[in-house]
Amino acid sequence: MNEVEEKLYQNRYRLDAGRPHIRIRNPEVCRSRCGEKSCAACCPAGCYTLGSEGEVTLLTDGCLECGTCRIICSEFRNVDWEYPRGGFGVLFKFG
Repeated sequence: MNEVEEKLYQNRYRLDAGRPHIRIRNPEVCRSRCGEKSCAACCPAGCYTLGSEGEVTLLTDGCLECGTCRIICSEFRNVDWEYPRGGFGVLFKFG
């Protein structure tokens, strides 16, 4: 495990079951219009994965709430992103 992964492992995440704070608006846009699938490469928490058929899958568990996906997808504006409800989401451990 590298240093970044060790530090990320110390964080905890409270899942708000059934209420994801990030959604892909239209999966077809990812599949057909987005050639680079940068979200799968740039998400520091690895929430976006690329399937064998070119589909992008989003699993918000462990999201760091950094907003990288919003910036990466600004050309297509295909990501709905908001902060999780209070008490849910990433719980950073400092120190």
